[in-house]
This record gives sequence, structure tokens and C-alpha cells, in this order.
Amino acid sequence: MSTTGFLTTKSVRRSWYLYDWANSAFSTTVISLFLGPYLTSIAEGGADASGMISIWGLEMRPGSLFPYAISFSVFMQVFLLPIVGGVADRIKSRNGFLAFFAYLGSISTMCLYFVKDDRFALGAFLLITANISFGAAMVVANSYLPDLASPDQRDTLSSRGWSSGYAGGGLLLLLNIVFYAGYESFGITQVEAVRISLMSAGMWWAIFTLFTVRGLRSLNRPVGVVGAAALTVGFKELKNTVKDVRKYPETLKFLIAYLFYNDGIQTVIAISGTYAILQLKLSEISLIIAIVIVQVTAFAGALILGKLSNRIGAKKVVLITLVIWTIMVIITYALPAGQQNPYLVIAAGIGFVLGGSQALSRSLYSQVIPRSQEAQYFSFYEISERGTSWLGTFAFGVAYGLTGSYRQSVLLIIAFFIVGGLLLLRVNIRQAIEESGNPQPKVV
Repeated sequence: MSTTGFLTTKSVRRSWYLYDWANSAFSTTVISLFLGPYLTSIAEGGADASGMISIWGLEMRPGSLFPYAISFSVFMQVFLLPIVGGVADRIKSRNGFLAFFAYLGSISTMCLYFVKDDRFALGAFLLITANISFGAAMVVANSYLPDLASPDQRDTLSSRGWSSGYAGGGLLLLLNIVFYAGYESFGITQVEAVRISLMSAGMWWAIFTLFTVRGLRSLNRPVGVVGAAALTVGFKELKNTVKDVRKYPETLKFLIAYLFYNDGIQTVIAISGTYAILQLKLSEISLIIAIVIVQVTAFAGALILGKLSNRIGAKKVVLITLVIWTIMVIITYALPAGQQNPYLVIAAGIGFVLGGSQALSRSLYSQVIPRSQEAQYFSFYEISERGTSWLGTFAFGVAYGLTGSYRQSVLLIIAFFIVGGLLLLRVNIRQAIEESGNPQPKVV
């Protein structure tokens, strides 16, 4: 626990917000838009006569490289993030630990500039490294939340962080879209525009992380492990946490609920582009516009729903967003093909609840985890968010295989929101806070 307690200055909190601003560039510019198509095109250029590529002894189609690299990085996070959490809870220089992963990720992202010609293996390696680092740094960053705000202030703090992320990621994305669209006026090729855009995301991540790392120095522990001893402590803390998790049954119930409804959210994000192009017959420019709209409305949604939670509690607001998510999916099922505007309206609605549901889930979880073990428990949270996000997409793929229709398959996503919502409804947040030994906020 920080020696500054909840008397944290506004400048320290702003430093923490800036990390969401910094790393969101990776999510928007790299993962959501540019790298998938670009890495696939590089792999296609290196394919053999049979249309296959070989990477690290594995044969695959070029189109499989990007999703396989993402999947492998997420798989590795399941094993690595709990160790990272254990170290972060005991290391003396927590901001230095955050800096290590943030800069490993941002430098890997900058190095994507050198992925060209037949260097698809380099691209896959850098993507895996950057995505693992992204998740590890988020575990450390999220662990600061209980140190930065009292229980009654935490929803607001988390919401401001998420809104900062959508603003930062959205701003760089917009700049890169403009740059990419006008590449000829800059005297470069289209491929060079993509490479520069990818590098810019790493630079953005690195530059703004400087302010975060500097601002969070005051929250470093006066005593703690250093050097190689940190790794040993990480394994020991993981063992103790797994043993003690049974002491917090309501917290475990929340994590299971979050696993389900977040999987619904991640599935919507993952298949929305495919659904728009293949089912609704929309253009790629419609997709780009929708991505920008989501960033703007998610920024607003995080702030507005954060304020609402101060009145009625985070749990109720998250449940409301799950109802809206369900309605949005039903409307998406009924959207007519070939019409852009209805799709953009749905994108705006999804963005609004996306910001609020993510921000308030994070703050709500911070209330129900034991002090001095924040990073360890946030590693499980990050795994629930990222390490299991294949469940919904897998179910969607099975449904499509059975029905042959994206429109019919999209209805399956509703089940994840309903199951997650019903499980969350049964979580006794007050009891979870009490079990964790934390002070009770006025509303939950």
C-alpha cells in the first residue's frame, strides 16, 4: 500500500490517466486497423507455389498468420501475467517494472517499420512480443487504482482513465488515417505510409509513458524486492494467491461473470468488421468511419456512465450496459444490407456502452480484491479479459458452420451478455468488499 494513501495529488492521477492515453495507440492503429491486412500481404508475398508459408517449422496459409500470432500471444499471457502480478505486488520500483514492459512493447511496435519484403516472421515475432508486453504492463498499471482513489472515487478515476485511452488512441488513429489517405502528397508509397503509421503507434506509446513513469515514482514502495529475487517472489506470490482465492468466493463469482459478458463484448469487436463487409456488404471506408465513431462515443460513454455510477452504483450501471449491449446485437441482426448509416448509428451506441462497461468493470473489481495483492488479482482480471476472449469467437464460428449465416450466428452473442448479466446480478458486492477487507463505498 502506498505511503501517500488517498491524498494522491491530481498530477499523479493525471500521470496514471496518461498511460491509457499512451498504450491505446497500439490497440487502435496497430491491432484494429493496419497490421492485420499489412502482415497478411507480406506473408502472401512470401508464400510458396502451393500458397503456403513456413514459419518456425509450421506450415500455414498467409491469412492465418496474424490471428495465430495474436492467439499465441494471448495463450502465453495466461501463464506469464500471474507471475508479473506477483512481482508487481512486491517489487520496490513498481513504476520501473511498468516501464520495462511498456518500453519492450513500444520498441517492438516501432520495429514493425522494418517489416517489409518477405520478413513476415519478424512481423509475427514483434507482434507477439508487443501484445504480451501490452497485457503485462496493463496488469501493473491497473494495480495502481486502489492507491489512487478512495472507494467512492474509484469509478470516476477508472472512467477518466478509459476516456483518456479512447481519446489518445482515437486521435492518433485519425491522424494516421488522414496520413494514409494522402500518402501521395507526402511523396511516399502506400506501403511506406502503413509502416510509418505502425511506427508512430510505438513512438506515441513510448513518449507518453515517460510522463506516467515519472509521475508514479511517488507511489513506489519504501521497501521491496529488487533484482533476480523478484522472479522467485513472483512464483511464490502466485502459489499463495491460488491457495487463498477460495477465501473470496464473491470475488471469484464476479470474475466468472466478467469472463462471460466480456467475451460477448470482445466477440462483437472481433466480428463487427467481418459482419459489416460480408453480411451487410459495406465498404472498407465505412469500417474506418465506424472505428473512429466508436473511439469518440466510447470517450463520452466512459465519462457519462462514470458519473451515473456515482449515483446508482457501478454494478447497476454495468447491468444496464449489458441490457443495451443485448439490444444492440438484436438490432444488428435486423440491419438491412447495403446501408451505411444504420450501421454507423449502431457503432455509436456500441462505443457508448463499451467505454462505460469496461471502465466500471475495472473499478468495481478493484473494490473486491485484497490490498497488497492488487497486481496479482488484476493479472487474473487481464486473463479473463484477454486470455479467454476466444470463447465467443469460437462459438460464433461453430454457429456459422452450422447455419451458414453470419446474421443467424450473431444472435448467439446475446447468450454471453445474458449469462454474464445473470451471474453478475447474483454477486453480492458488499459481501465481496467485506471478504477482501476493504472499506465500503457509499454506493456499489
